[in-house]
Amino acid sequence: MAEQSPPYWVLISVLFSSQPLSPTLAMTLHQAAFDLYRRGESVQPVAGDLLTGKVHNLRKDVQMGSISGPAFEAEIETERGSGIVRFLLTRQGLEMMQAQPPEPPPPPRPKYLN
Repeated sequence: MAEQSPPYWVLISVLFSSQPLSPTLAMTLHQAAFDLYRRGESVQPVAGDLLTGKVHNLRKDVQMGSISGPAFEAEIETERGSGIVRFLLTRQGLEMMQAQPPEPPPPPRPKYLN
């Protein structure tokens, strides 16, 4: 049985959103932010059936009550219009995601003899 990812509310904590976030949209933003966090990059475009936009790594750790983690901001365009989402990746979520085995690399391309 394939292991499911944790629910989005364990992985991401939304600080502000001018658009309502569905679970799918929250997971899309989480994945883009997690990729930025792992690679240490500043900006990553996001696109899908529900949205287009960019996620920015703010390179700051923030704390809201007992929840803390790296901060991100997304400029998104959805069917409801454009918006801004400010959120953080939770430390608990980061630990859970890093404990998961990485995705296997794609198979090597066959080598042809000429």
